[in-house]
Amino acid sequence: MRLQHAFLALAFGAVAASFAREATSLTTVGSVDTARYAGHWYEIANYPNRFQRMCTGNTTAEYAPRDDGTLKVINRCSTASGVSEVEGVARRVDGATDKLQVSFLPAFLRWLPIGWGNYWVIGLAPDYRYAVVGEPSREYLWILSRTPALAEQDRKAIDELLRAQGYDPAKLVATPQGGR
Repeated sequence: MRLQHAFLALAFGAVAASFAREATSLTTVGSVDTARYAGHWYEIANYPNRFQRMCTGNTTAEYAPRDDGTLKVINRCSTASGVSEVEGVARRVDGATDKLQVSFLPAFLRWLPIGWGNYWVIGLAPDYRYAVVGEPSREYLWILSRTPALAEQDRKAIDELLRAQGYDPAKLVATPQGGR
């Protein structure tokens, strides 16, 4: 009987912790100048995810404004067999410039309510030299930089930001850059 109570207490505690984590809001930067954000970014680190499993390094993202107010997105990475590239689009959420949704579905399928992932800018250097991108569940996270390496003081500031936002910096995996 005590074992059952202990199990129930653990189960309810886990559920309560899960709800508390989801209820904790994720703070974005407030505003992003998409013209300044556009251009070439190097991935410095990420939380491992299924759609980047084949990437071995040299991961980059290219953003370009489109006439309809969205952003063209091109993600590239080195793989064991060469280079992988995927093109998508990012759209604003409720008019916000720091809360986007990204889709890499073919253009003719993007009208569907599936295939859109949250892309929230939660950290951004004043001069746009680095950006931190996450999403409310805190399962996905990317650190981007305009250069292939990030200054140590920037990384420390980012790690501090991540802890404050409920992310675990220890889960980040560095992305090798160079040696194309």
